[in-house]
Formats: sequence, C-alpha cells, structure tokens
Amino acid sequence: MALSAVLDENIRYIEECLPIRESFDFMTRHLYLGETPAFFLGLNGFCKTEVLQQIFSDLQDASYTRDAGVEDIVRYMDGKLGYAQASLSDSWEDIVRSLLSGPAVLLIDGFDRAILIDARTYPARGIAEPDLERVTKGARDGFVETLLFNANLIRRRVRSRGLVFSMHSVGEESKTDVAIAYIRNTENKELLDKLEERIDALQVTSLTMGAKSLEELLVHRHWWNPLPGIRMTERPDVACSYLMEGHILILVDNSPLVLVLPCTIFQFTQSPEDYYKSPAVGTYFRLVRFLCIPVSLLLLPAYLLVTAYMPELAGRWGLLTESGMTRERLFFYILAVEFLLDLFKYSSALSSGKFSGSLSIVGGLIIGDIAVSLNWASADVLFYAAVTLLASMSMADTEFSDAIRLYRILLIAGTGFFGIWGFVSSLGLVVLSAATTPTFGGFSYFWPLFPFNKKALGRLLFRSPTPKAQPSKIWNRGKVHK
Repeated sequence: MALSAVLDENIRYIEECLPIRESFDFMTRHLYLGETPAFFLGLNGFCKTEVLQQIFSDLQDASYTRDAGVEDIVRYMDGKLGYAQASLSDSWEDIVRSLLSGPAVLLIDGFDRAILIDARTYPARGIAEPDLERVTKGARDGFVETLLFNANLIRRRVRSRGLVFSMHSVGEESKTDVAIAYIRNTENKELLDKLEERIDALQVTSLTMGAKSLEELLVHRHWWNPLPGIRMTERPDVACSYLMEGHILILVDNSPLVLVLPCTIFQFTQSPEDYYKSPAVGTYFRLVRFLCIPVSLLLLPAYLLVTAYMPELAGRWGLLTESGMTRERLFFYILAVEFLLDLFKYSSALSSGKFSGSLSIVGGLIIGDIAVSLNWASADVLFYAAVTLLASMSMADTEFSDAIRLYRILLIAGTGFFGIWGFVSSLGLVVLSAATTPTFGGFSYFWPLFPFNKKALGRLLFRSPTPKAQPSKIWNRGKVHK
C-alpha cells in the first residue's frame, strides 16, 4: 500500500496499523518544518536521543530553515539531514518494517513519501569470550546478540573487498534479520543460490530460538539423527577461518551463534586451541580429542559386555574388584551412574559459578561415596564412568558430545538386554544413524574420508604450520543435491 500526500490520512493509517496509543515505547511528535506540518514516529530505546534532538532542533530553527515550507522533499532531506543516514520510501510495508527495526519515520504534509532516519542503537551486552569455546591463548572476543556488531567483528578480521553480507528477513511476525556472509569468487555459487532460495521461502511465524531455530528449518533431521547437521560457533576467529576457506556463514539477529556451511563431522573435532599452540603440540591434542570419541562412545558399553557376559576374561584383566556381581546388578549400576553423571553435568552447567565448588564436593564426594555404600553403584563403575565423562568434556562441541551420549545409552541398553548381539546390533544402528545424518546441500557428512581426499584429510588430522595452512584453493566437495 502506498502513502498518501495528505498528512492526516497517513497519521490515521498509522494509528490503525500500530498500537501507538497503547504501547508506551512508541514516540510521536507533531512538528512544523517552517510552515509545513510534519509527524515524527520512532521507538523509544532504538533511537539515539542526542542525534534526534540535534536533527529536530535544527529543522525547527528559523535561522537554519531557509524556506518558509518544504517544497522539494529530496532536496530537503539531502540539505537538512546531515547527522544520520536517511532514505525515502513510499511503501507502508517498508516503512513499518523499518520502524520496528529501529529507524525513525518523518512524514511531511504534501508528500507521498516518508523520510526514514537511521539513527538507531540497540541494547547489547559487552563483547566477551564465549564460555564453551575458551582458549588459553588467543582472542578473547565473541559474538553477541546484535547482528551489526557480529558483522563488524568479521569485517575487522577480513578486510577483503569481496566480503559480502546479504540481508534477508525471516518470520511473518518477528521479521528477524538474517545475513549471509561470503567472499565473492570463493564461495560455492550453487550452494549460495540454494541457501538464499530456501531462506526466502521459509514460511514461519518467528525464529523463536534464533540461530538454532533457523538451523532446524534448514536441515530437517529425524529423531534417529542426533548428530548436528550444521556447525555453529560463537568465536569470530573460528568463523573467519571458515570464511577464508570458502565456507558460507549465516548470522541471525538476537543470537550469538553463527552457522557455517557446508558441514562435516570432522568440524566438531577441531578447536581453536590447536592453532594457538605449536604445530606438534596442537597435533597431539587434536589426536587425543579424536581418541576421546571412541572412548566416550564405547568404554562403558564394552566394560558392561566384558564383565557381564565374559566373566573369565574380566577376571583375567582385573576389571572387577567385587566377586559374584550379577549381570542385572551391573547393568543397573551403569544406568544409575550414567543418570547421575548427566544430572551432575547439567546441574553444573545451569547453576551459578558461585556454586560450582559446592556441586563438585556434593557430586564427587557425598554422592559417590554414599552410592557405593548403599549398593547403588560400585567403585569400578564410577571409575569407568568418570573416564567417560572426562572424554566427553574434552570434545570441542557440546551438541556433538550430547549426541555421542545418546549413542552410548543405546549401546548400554542393547548390551544389557541382549548381550554381545545387542552390542553389535546397537553399534550397527549407531553407524547407520551417523551415516544418514543430513547436511544442507546434500554434501557427504564424512568428507574428506568419503569421498576420500588424502590432502584434506591430512589437514584435518594434523595441525599444519601456518605457511602451509593458507587456503590457497577451495576444496571441491562435489555437486549440491537439490
């Protein structure tokens, strides 16, 4: 719908369209620009008060206003509004969307176009290091909930003339800003076209949980695919490293998470800590992290299998300190300890840092000792469960670690109920679930292992020195699947 040249008609439409008399945060003012009536509308808290005060003080100053009235809105905007970015619009849809995003609106009588004054500011927290992606050395900044700040953090590191932030809007009600970041001539053009087409075609009310909601809309996973299908990070240095390798980033307003496309399973085994250490030390810890995946997945199920169904072998290896323990009792012990460790981990993650020491004492001393005394667990099971927990916590990505936990519970249940055949069958289901994990664009989840790329796999397994690690070319991962 287009604007009217009559100011009163435009004001009536605004009052019908927006709850400006009911909602306290709408700012309205009837003004006179010389002898020409005007109407100002903005959102309190989204506009820089000092800038607006200066603008309207000058616009209504008789010594500043040369003409008695406004005769040419384009010339008036170019000549009078010098403190902020300004543009013209004749569409109510565009005006309302801009208003609710922060820019203020100035309607002038006699013109069927409105002036949009972009003097916005957003409430934002300070830039700090992400809690879940900490490093001992290196940058201490992290993405925040303001999209513009996140784009600035990327632009500060990548000053390429080909860096592009393509803006889109998602959500019929929320109108959430979503920016696609890429470097021209390095991105997968086919993947970029498909991504923009998919985002523009999304029919949703809002992105309730920000980047996580968008991730689930872009990659449709079944309940048997717990592994993450898109890599997410809160670190600007990690995001920029992927960007320089030809990946595409997705920034969502109100979310500190940045999505990285395309995705492979090996991305969840990497950590920025590897690159802030020497190549030899970084390679060592990367290989340790790779080893922690099978340890976290298989240690408890394999312990249950050997001790419950192969007692002679368990006795020969000294895996059990208690004699005469039945299969059912051992199975119950492992399930109980698995539940207690999950409870302890999530209680620690969600509680205040002031109580972390108390939780460690309660979980490590009181619960552990009493569980053994009450025959709710054994010291052997607690030891293997603790090793499993340490292996899980060493993984760089928590969502990937949680998926491994679900796989481990499946293996424990299959082994406890059906023995060795249950273990083998459950392990086959785990492999099948991981192999069928969907990714955006249909790329292989196990690239560069399948399809095999020796050089790319070497870069993933071993931390290369900086001169050799420069992205001289973009890896070819095949065609995008529709």
